[in-house]
Amino acid sequence: MINARAETVAEKPAFKNAFLKRRCLIPADGFYEWKGAKGQKQPMLIILPDKKPFAFAGLWEIWDKNDPEPPYRSCTIITTEASEAIRDIHHRMPAILKPEAYENWLDPTKQDATVLKNILKEELLTQLISYPVSKRVNSTRNNDPSFIDPI
Repeated sequence: MINARAETVAEKPAFKNAFLKRRCLIPADGFYEWKGAKGQKQPMLIILPDKKPFAFAGLWEIWDKNDPEPPYRSCTIITTEASEAIRDIHHRMPAILKPEAYENWLDPTKQDATVLKNILKEELLTQLISYPVSKRVNSTRNNDPSFIDPI
C-alpha cells in the first residue's frame, strides 16, 4: 500500500502502529498528477512556488515472517484532501509537512494519535504551483531531466 489516508491512518490496522511509532520524512522536489478526461490526461508537475525541496509525511514498516527470507522493508506516503491550489487537478495530495513540523513529526516520544493527526491538519504546506509536462512521464522506460520542463 503506497498511500495512507490522513483521515484514517490512526485506525487502519496496516498503519496504526507505524503511525504511532515509525514516522518518517520522504524528501521530494515535486510530484505528478494527471489532469483531464480519460484518454486525454495531461501530466502536471506540482511544486512549491519557491521550487525548493520539501518532505511528505510518511510511515515505515518492517514485515518479518520469521522465515529464512529477509524481512521486507516498506514505507508509505500519507495523503490528505487537496489544497485549493491543485483541487482542479486531483482531489487528494501527499501531506507536505512544513519544515518547522519535521522535528515534531519525527519525535518518537510523541505517540498520541490526536497530537499526530493535528500535525497532519495544521502543519502542512498548501501553497503549490503546477504546470503541464511531457506525456513521456507516463512510461517507466523514459527517465530524463526533461520531465520537469514545462511544455
